[in-house]
Amino acid sequence: MEPVADLSSDDRIVIVGAGVGGAQTAAALREHGWTGRLTLLGDEPHPPYDRPPLSKDVLAGKADSTVFDLDWAALDVELLTGRRALRLEGAERIVVTDGGPVHYDHLVAATGASAVPLPGALGVPGVHLLRTVDDALALRAALRPGARVVIVGAGWIGAETATAAAALGCGVTVVEAGPEPLPGALPAELGRLTRDWYAAAGVELRTGSPVAEVEAAAVHLADGTLLEADAVVVGVGARPATGWLGDSGVTLDDHGAVLADARLRTTLSGVHALGDCASFPSGRFGTRLTVQHWDNALHGARTVAADLLGGDGAPYDPVPYFWSEQFGRMVQYAGHHPAADRLLWRGAPEDAGWTVLWLRGDVPVALLAVDRPRDLAQGRRLIERATPLDPAAAADPGTPLKSAVR
Repeated sequence: MEPVADLSSDDRIVIVGAGVGGAQTAAALREHGWTGRLTLLGDEPHPPYDRPPLSKDVLAGKADSTVFDLDWAALDVELLTGRRALRLEGAERIVVTDGGPVHYDHLVAATGASAVPLPGALGVPGVHLLRTVDDALALRAALRPGARVVIVGAGWIGAETATAAAALGCGVTVVEAGPEPLPGALPAELGRLTRDWYAAAGVELRTGSPVAEVEAAAVHLADGTLLEADAVVVGVGARPATGWLGDSGVTLDDHGAVLADARLRTTLSGVHALGDCASFPSGRFGTRLTVQHWDNALHGARTVAADLLGGDGAPYDPVPYFWSEQFGRMVQYAGHHPAADRLLWRGAPEDAGWTVLWLRGDVPVALLAVDRPRDLAQGRRLIERATPLDPAAAADPGTPLKSAVR
């Protein structure tokens, strides 16, 4: 992948995608002195906004808008909202949009990911996805006291939506095809610990229950069960929004994410990619990662801006981090646990808060903290520095992690 050519003051940088990654790339470019033409293109009609609060504050009725507090006019950023990228013509350096062509000298792909629908459920009345602010507002209107809500998928979005719906007085059922909540995100032995959270909130959880069909006002399970519903929420994952890159010369991996290098450059000269739509090589964990969380987009934006401006910083290799607020608990995760050899407990599931560490030898590579934010903060730094721990001291929840260093 080619290094970035020197920027000219006459060049135009176009950022496709107006989520946190795109918005923060634009802001970082201006912050670090880029004065040339800068265009931010988003497919939604709204100004750039933050997505994590959609399943939290917006659903709960605490906020209607999560627009970033950035003055685009003062930043001299050309903001093109409501413009969907249709394809990239790399040889001509043109983004073809539904509002006409957009020419660029350097391009940043930050188009994020799209919610995965259930087959046959798109367009069915009462069926909701949760990815945009319009999705959140439409779903909030359906979450009336007494409404029967069926949520398909017991992942992070499913749990957060169930939390909000139950708090609003809905009757909530969550169905999950996997054997335990949070399949794919956590080992089953940890996912099953959240079962009691659902029960305590009055939410019915059905695992091992794949969906056969969704129709207006009903969900049919594969075992023949019929669940009547006033609203159905589908939260079965997201896929990189990279269809517009097609035959552009930007190489995608087997999961549809842009194949980026350690400076988030793509295989097409003049094009970077970041956030949910990109994968990157992690020397830290010895594998290629696609991290569909806010923190990755934020840090990727800084790397891309620095690289465009000729920086020679360290390779992009963050410790992934995300958080979820569900059933009155703050759940935080850092690292990449498939790289681990063993799991170490700090506390127990019945405690008010607990933490698990994944270790490679005695070095932490991942951490899950439930209502223990100090463990998360200290543990994340230890993961970043690959600092060995004394396992006996680390297993004592009364010992700060930073004091368990060998």
